[in-house]
Amino acid sequence: MNRQDRLQENEGSLLLPGGRVGVLLIHGLGGTPVELRFVAQALHRAGHTVYCPLLVGHGGSEDLLNTTTWTDWYNSVEEAHDLLKQRCDVVLAGGLSAGVPLALLLAARRPQHVHGTLLFSPTFWPNGWAIPWYFTFFRLVRQKWLANLIHLRECAPYGIKDDRIRRFVLDSLQSDGRPLEDIFGRSGGTVLEFSWLAKAARQVLGEVKQPALIFHPRFDDQSDISNTIMLQRRLGGLAEVVVLEDSYHMVTLDRQRTLVVEKSLSFTAWIAGQIEAGEQMERIKQNLAASE
Repeated sequence: MNRQDRLQENEGSLLLPGGRVGVLLIHGLGGTPVELRFVAQALHRAGHTVYCPLLVGHGGSEDLLNTTTWTDWYNSVEEAHDLLKQRCDVVLAGGLSAGVPLALLLAARRPQHVHGTLLFSPTFWPNGWAIPWYFTFFRLVRQKWLANLIHLRECAPYGIKDDRIRRFVLDSLQSDGRPLEDIFGRSGGTVLEFSWLAKAARQVLGEVKQPALIFHPRFDDQSDISNTIMLQRRLGGLAEVVVLEDSYHMVTLDRQRTLVVEKSLSFTAWIAGQIEAGEQMERIKQNLAASE
C-alpha cells in the first residue's frame, strides 16, 4: 500500500476532494478534525479540496497521545501536505489553537508550496481567562519525566460560549465512549511537547512571508489575544486579524462560525486569484522574451 492510499484510509481524517485549490486544516492538541468540519465543508462547497488529517496519537486515550512527540505531529502534517500537493496547484495551511504552530512551521519550511495561512485562535501558550493561575508554573518544567508526573485538565466552558453548541459538541465527542477525562485531560508530558513545538514555530515566524488571516476572540477562555498580537509583530508577511466579540476559543464551532467561514472563503479566493494573476504575468513575460 502506498502512502497516498494509507493517508486516504486513515480513520478519523477528513478528506473532501474538490478543485485545484486545496486547504489543509490542522486540529488542536488532543482534538480531532470534528473541530474543523463546519469550515471544511463550507470550503468544499465552494469547490476546494480540503484535508483535515487526524494527527498521530490523537483521537484515542490520553496515554496514547503521550507516547507521541511534537515532531510526530508535524510529520503527520507534512504527510497530509504531500497528499494535498498531488491534487492541488494552490495550497493554504490552516490550524486551530495548537494547530496554528504546526501550520506556520509548515509554511516556513515549505514556502514554495504553502501559499497562505488560515489561523484560528492561535495558541503558543494557554493563558486564557479559564486557565488556572497555577498553570504558569508549568513553564519551569524542562524534563519529560517530571512533566509526566503532572496532570492538567481543560475546564468549562471548553472553548465554546454558546450553551446549546457546547452540549452538542460534548455529546458528539463522547459518542465513541471516550470519557471527558480523556477528551479534556492532558498529560504534562504532552503539554511539554506542545511548548517545544511552540518554541520551534516562534523561531521561524519571520520566515513566514505568505499572507495570513487570523481569527481571535477578544475574550478567549483558552488562549489570550496576546498570542495573536505576537504573531502580528513577528510574522514576515501580510497579517489580517479578525477580532471576534461573541465567541470563545473554538471559533470554528461557536456563535460566529458563519462569519469565520465567510472571511475564510474570501481570503482563499483572494490567494487563488493572486497566484493565478502571478502565473499569467509570468507567461506574458516568457512570451515577450521568446518573441525578441
